Amino acid sequence: MGKVKASKVAGLKPKKKCCRKKTRCLKCPVVVMRMKKVENDGLSKKELRKYLDKARAA
Repeated sequence: MGKVKASKVAGLKPKKKCCRKKTRCLKCPVVVMRMKKVENDGLSKKELRKYLDKARAA
């Protein structure tokens, strides 16, 4: 999949089922849902990247 911008994660099509690994993948339904929540908050690139890291660590 390569590098994906944090702002584009909310637009990805999530997988059917979550793998629940320690570091979740980008297409995990949980990560996509959490990024959709903050998609329109007007965050900077740096803040979006930090939120993506936090969503993947959950």
